Amino acid sequence: MEKSCSLLIHFDKGTPALANEIKEALEGNDVPAKIDAMKKAVMLLLNGETLPQLFITIIRYVLPSEDHTIQKLLLLYLEIIEKTDSKGRVLPEMILICQNLRNNLQHPNEYIRGVTLRFLCRLNEVDIIEPLIPSIMSNLEHRHPYVRRNAILAVMAVYKLPQGEQLLADAPEKIENVLTTEQDPSAKRNAFLMLFQCAQERAINYLLTHVDRVSDWGDLLQMVVLDLVRKVCRTNKGEKGKYIKIIISLLNAPSAAVVYECAGTLVSLSSAPTAVRAAANTYCQLLQSQSDNNVKLIVLDRLNELKSSHREIMVDMIMDVLRALSSPNLDIRRKTLDIVLELITPKNINEVVLTLKKEVMKTQSGELEKNGEYRQMLIQAIHSCAVKFPEVASTVVHLLMDFLGDSNVASAVDVVVFVREIIETNPKLRVSIVTRLLDTFYQIRAARVCSCALWIIGEYCQSLSEVESGIATIKQCLGDLPFYSASEEGEANDSSKKSQQINSITVSSRRPAVLADGTYATQSAASETAFSPPTVVQGSLTAGNLRSLLLTGDFFLGAVVACTLTKLILRLEEVQPSKVEVNKATTNALLIMVSMIQLGQSSALPHPIDNDSYDRMVLCVRLLCNTGNEVRKIWLNSCHESFVKMLSDKQMRETEEIKAKAQISHSQPDDLIDFYHLKSRRGMSQLELEDAVQDDLKRATGEFVKDETDANKLNRVLQLTGFSDPVYAEAFVTVHHYDIVLDVTVINRTKETLQNLCLELATMGDLKLVERPQNYTLAPESSKQIKANIKVSSTETGVIFGNIVYETSNVLDRMVVVLNDIHIDIMDYISPAVCSDAAFRTMWLEFEWENKVAVNTVIQDEKDFLDHIIKSTNMKCLTALSALEGECGFLAANLYAKSVFGEDALVNVSIEKQADSKLSGYIRIRSKTQGIALSLGDKITLKQKGGS
Repeated sequence: MEKSCSLLIHFDKGTPALANEIKEALEGNDVPAKIDAMKKAVMLLLNGETLPQLFITIIRYVLPSEDHTIQKLLLLYLEIIEKTDSKGRVLPEMILICQNLRNNLQHPNEYIRGVTLRFLCRLNEVDIIEPLIPSIMSNLEHRHPYVRRNAILAVMAVYKLPQGEQLLADAPEKIENVLTTEQDPSAKRNAFLMLFQCAQERAINYLLTHVDRVSDWGDLLQMVVLDLVRKVCRTNKGEKGKYIKIIISLLNAPSAAVVYECAGTLVSLSSAPTAVRAAANTYCQLLQSQSDNNVKLIVLDRLNELKSSHREIMVDMIMDVLRALSSPNLDIRRKTLDIVLELITPKNINEVVLTLKKEVMKTQSGELEKNGEYRQMLIQAIHSCAVKFPEVASTVVHLLMDFLGDSNVASAVDVVVFVREIIETNPKLRVSIVTRLLDTFYQIRAARVCSCALWIIGEYCQSLSEVESGIATIKQCLGDLPFYSASEEGEANDSSKKSQQINSITVSSRRPAVLADGTYATQSAASETAFSPPTVVQGSLTAGNLRSLLLTGDFFLGAVVACTLTKLILRLEEVQPSKVEVNKATTNALLIMVSMIQLGQSSALPHPIDNDSYDRMVLCVRLLCNTGNEVRKIWLNSCHESFVKMLSDKQMRETEEIKAKAQISHSQPDDLIDFYHLKSRRGMSQLELEDAVQDDLKRATGEFVKDETDANKLNRVLQLTGFSDPVYAEAFVTVHHYDIVLDVTVINRTKETLQNLCLELATMGDLKLVERPQNYTLAPESSKQIKANIKVSSTETGVIFGNIVYETSNVLDRMVVVLNDIHIDIMDYISPAVCSDAAFRTMWLEFEWENKVAVNTVIQDEKDFLDHIIKSTNMKCLTALSALEGECGFLAANLYAKSVFGEDALVNVSIEKQADSKLSGYIRIRSKTQGIALSLGDKITLKQKGGS
């Protein structure tokens, strides 16, 4: 027999109350002490204690009490205690409580009657319930609705018992009469629910009889009506038309919960365009009318599902969805933009971009603290729109270029990357973009943005005026030369210090001076005084942004400046007929480069120039001093060709992702197709006709495909015991997002009856058992289905273990069968995902948990090993295919996935092919939580050798 209570309540038994103390408190006359003692008794019972000695005390001293709290605790106590013996017969002492329950059901106080009726809903013992049937039925006509609604629930619970139909043969008829006359909404809902679950035909007849009044019923009753409609339509699809009319009538209900359920029911039952459009309209209205952010996020999820299955209908709703941007919550805005970006078409692109432009301008007000992040999202959305539809780029690019100097560096980087892509894909905008960029270049304050802007200037300044303006802009932003100077001191310091400080200083004088330690230094011809250490020259107030960034020691930016000047000079040689002007510009460019090199080699800055930047600058100096045609071709053509190839690869990757997201469906050539044109249309509404067309189309295109094949289901069946064990058990494991359901089949292979058979489970990891184990009696050679629910709280590999305990009549001791462990795979919780390279790098820096796994595999090809890791970890490779091409003996790739709990999993694969053809290297995993990093590491260690 199953126990009624399945609730686990923690109770600290560190200082357990002795049964005698509880007994004394119950025998006293102090009501608060009695309440406290009853609570302690209930807690101890819930934690496995039996306390049989308290039963008679409670019958004598607690049963007669008139206190409502004591009576409620008494009912809880009676619900928990064992009421039957090992053979399933009701204990004799349980008869003592029947009279008390009958008195409570006839009590003048409505509360006592109501809680007693609710208690009866938890009873499974027919011997206790049978004498109470007349009292339960009499409460159906009580004057107070609280009693009536609980009486209906009690009748439903009794009727559901194995012998319920014999105890209450006329229950459905009486409840139907109650439903006809009842005025209380809650009682009416309970009565309809009873008919729905116990006499469905009566519920359907009542619904169809009062179909015109459904919209006037209370929201509680309407929710039950929707449940009934869903069940009936799934079992009898032929009658779907008349029920869908009821759902559509409920779309205008005042309750938001009813409206939401209506929309969901409508989409689940019908794929007709009219029904889907009505559901989408309802979701959009809820999006505007509800203020709760959680509700909005849920509604957006439903709209996202509609977008996946009914995109052509959702395209018409795009402006309604965009209204959700009025919410200040960033998660809502992000989800809204994600939906909208997949619904843009040539018809609505102008409206969408106009709305996004207005939102960008609103972010300039600075009223909200997260305006910068919102602006960044909008810029990325506009970028995506402009890439898909280049004709709209001209309407937004100049507006966005105003944000190149944005204080939010990420937002400014997105703008300059957008400009870089648009100027290539839209040749007509090149002149205006270059002009605007040169005008606003001085506003840029971030080094990363400056670097990208300088690259654009070097690549796309093509005419004579543009090249000259580009050189002039760079010179203006660098300010006057030199970048540092040495100031005189009146007196010489300690000679040893002077030797270290001025060794590298060069001034106009050529006369050397010998210091006390024997080293040389140059000094002015006008005086014999030494010089102090060099100091940087900040320049005038009009000095530009490049100078201030250089003086902070950013020599990578200095190398970009040198490369940009080199490209501009090389292009100037092609467009400028005057050699004098070319030579002058070349000289100025060389002077700037040499000044940057000197600044990097001086002690004016705390950190010297790095070798890479130094080599790059020296290369530019040599190139301008001696230019060859091949080198000119590389600098002016090859760089641009590489950028074009990068854009084409990016577009190809996005196209592949869109194709991968599309639903792949197949149908068999012998599948049945019903042609609705050949059917009788008599009595069919327009919605039913549309639904028939959609069903035929889905069947023809193979969308009616089972989610999981039988072979996949068999893979999830795990054997828990051996074939020679007296009890055989196997489990079918179903993994949902937040819980795991174990459907365990237990078979008694003996010739004896097994009593008190219990499936005891325990877990390791972030897994928690929801229910306490129950005892069962298993007849010889019979089987039992036992379900166990386990909650999952994080993405982590967990283990479920346990045993089956049972008793037999021949053996006094309990027998134990140990079960095989069930390992929960992390792959059930993570799925491939996509993010930008910048977002990947940001998360890589932020996440604190790292797991480093050494490569140890028999696979000898780098790409084959990468493909094996991707397949084994269920992750997405973010590295472009073009970057993985070639046979260089090295491979580095980034992988990304998200868990159902919203956790990010980052993996970097870095491998090298050794001389003996073996692969070596490391796989690094990073995540915000420890569990996912460790679990993925264990998975990779297990799978990387090439096993299945």
